[in-house]
Amino acid sequence: MLYSVDDKKKFLKENLSAKRYQHSLNVADECRKLAVKYGEDPDKAYFAGLLHDICKELPEDEQRALVLESGFTVCREELETRSLLHGIAGAYFIKKNFGVEDIDILNAVRFHTVGRAGMSRLEEIVYLGDLVSAERDYKDVDRMRRLVYTSLNAAMLEAFVFSIKAVIKKGGVIPACTIEGYNFYTRLLKTDKNKKQTK
Repeated sequence: MLYSVDDKKKFLKENLSAKRYQHSLNVADECRKLAVKYGEDPDKAYFAGLLHDICKELPEDEQRALVLESGFTVCREELETRSLLHGIAGAYFIKKNFGVEDIDILNAVRFHTVGRAGMSRLEEIVYLGDLVSAERDYKDVDRMRRLVYTSLNAAMLEAFVFSIKAVIKKGGVIPACTIEGYNFYTRLLKTDKNKKQTK
């Protein structure tokens, strides 16, 4: 089977904390539901969601070593921020160790924390699935869950705003791809709005 998950679940269970493993299962479930809703391959979405945090609990130096070895384009802000390393490290890890060559799955893992402009449907699903998975309990999570099942574009913009505000509050740096993502979805929603008004 192309997206075999039994061996991946075993690996995650052995290498992640119980809490992180449960989160990974929840995100995978959410991604499958979103894939059904928005016409993406449910098995592929489940697979990408399951593996999105595979390197999250590795020591920082190991994450950084994977990032530097990956050959991926990585910006300074990502290298300076520990919490942003695991997506890049994870994409490279599953390519190197599980033989995952599907660029869509690799990008979904790589960009699930920072986002970017022009994300594929699968990338959007994993980005949002991570944000609204079953155990999430931040202040506006219920509103976010409703939005995710109402409009992907509106949910993506809301998610970028949420993410950027959180980074600013912590005094962190914001990668250029995150700003570009925010601008991209802002323009997309304006275009959608204008189209509706001219009909």
